[in-house]
Amino acid sequence: MSPKWFEGKKITVFGVGTLGGGVGTVRYLAEHGAHVIATDLKSKDDLAESIDKLKDLKNVTYVLGQHRREDFIDVDMVVKTPSCPWTNEHIKLARSKDVPVETDASLFFRLCKRPIIGITGTKGKTTTSRIIYHLLKKSDQTPVLFGVEHLAVLDRLSYVKKNTIVVFELSSWRLSSFVKDKLAPHIAVFTNIFPDHMDYYKSMEAYFADKKNIFLHQKPTGYFVYNADDPMLKSIAHEVPAQIRTATHSRRNQGRGMFIEDEQIFQNDGIDTVPFMKVDEIPLRGTHNHLNVLLAANAAHAAGLSLSDIREGIASLPQIPHRLELVREIGNVRYYNDTAATNPEAAIVGLEAFDEPIVLIAGGASKNLSIDEMMEKVALSVKDIIFIKGEGSDKMISALSKLNKGRNRYVDDGGAYRIAESMEKAIALARAVVSPGDVVLLSPGTSSFGVFKNEFDRGNQFRKCVQEI
Repeated sequence: MSPKWFEGKKITVFGVGTLGGGVGTVRYLAEHGAHVIATDLKSKDDLAESIDKLKDLKNVTYVLGQHRREDFIDVDMVVKTPSCPWTNEHIKLARSKDVPVETDASLFFRLCKRPIIGITGTKGKTTTSRIIYHLLKKSDQTPVLFGVEHLAVLDRLSYVKKNTIVVFELSSWRLSSFVKDKLAPHIAVFTNIFPDHMDYYKSMEAYFADKKNIFLHQKPTGYFVYNADDPMLKSIAHEVPAQIRTATHSRRNQGRGMFIEDEQIFQNDGIDTVPFMKVDEIPLRGTHNHLNVLLAANAAHAAGLSLSDIREGIASLPQIPHRLELVREIGNVRYYNDTAATNPEAAIVGLEAFDEPIVLIAGGASKNLSIDEMMEKVALSVKDIIFIKGEGSDKMISALSKLNKGRNRYVDDGGAYRIAESMEKAIALARAVVSPGDVVLLSPGTSSFGVFKNEFDRGNQFRKCVQEI
């Protein structure tokens, strides 16, 4: 596809939103000559900030507070927000009339002429994407990062130059749009797979099917880098058409790629197995991050970086925002922001990263996921817990109460669990129970909606409250 295709076309952008993605899509299409119909169920007041960012564009019509039938029939294309399901009645209407339906990512992949490293997985996507970006940057490459933390995609396509390497974090929602045109990145990275977004997907199989689109249409000259410790990923490796590279904590799982043994990282190039670096040279905390580093190193090596450059890049890795991010140490108490742990499995990984006593801030909105295993981990390893108000917290409290079996743990003097309606209150409650040497960890295991705009707002508020102590 060429940008010239949009000239004179009538295109509906289905979902303007407040996070930036819809705004970037509207801007790109309008600036390339399309007449854009921007439609959203939110009101003009709700979308005031987004609309203000587009006020210089003349060829945009807003349809707000409703969706009109004609905007999905009498148009040349519909570009839907990634999180809108394909079963949506308006999307089904457009497709029934042979109106093509795209996402920002599917258009990006069709328009981009440079190699793309795509990263997916239930957790670890952003960390791995940022590590790959850092390794490329430190090796004097010119990478551009896409798909991270609600950043707009299409209007940043102009950042891609003739020598750019694209690093693109891909959600299952974006990957679902790759089927029609058989799209795939040149280098695909798959971090892990476990239940998530079960309020969106009807089954784990449906969720996994969307994720698999990252590799299904790769070419034999491409590369697929995956976590060989994940049994579900290992089970589908035979479906991969590209060259495989593995990352694993165990030599028994290793193929061509990297593995960890006796606190040492080794690389197997298919002929020789050689030491690469020591695990304690990785500046990121947690064994899950060690695996993320191995995945990123494999991808960077497939992209042409030397092992020595990769090693130097790893040694200089910065903290990853919102992912076991050390915010501050106060009175020998360290405060960590792990707000991106939005499901129970990710929260468990966060808890396992510490040997110190933990005062946990958790809970919020429910994602319809089982929290039993997380609460068992809490009961075994957490000194105290503060809950953010929400349905997810109610479920956690119910599960924890059964585990406590009448014991007076994690409750205040009145026998009630500590529940906060704001981050300020959560920090205040945590400070009341910490001791020197403790860690205060925000690792929620739930969605953020209700008290916060999104998980990044939750993490930013945590940062702000801790910095103000």
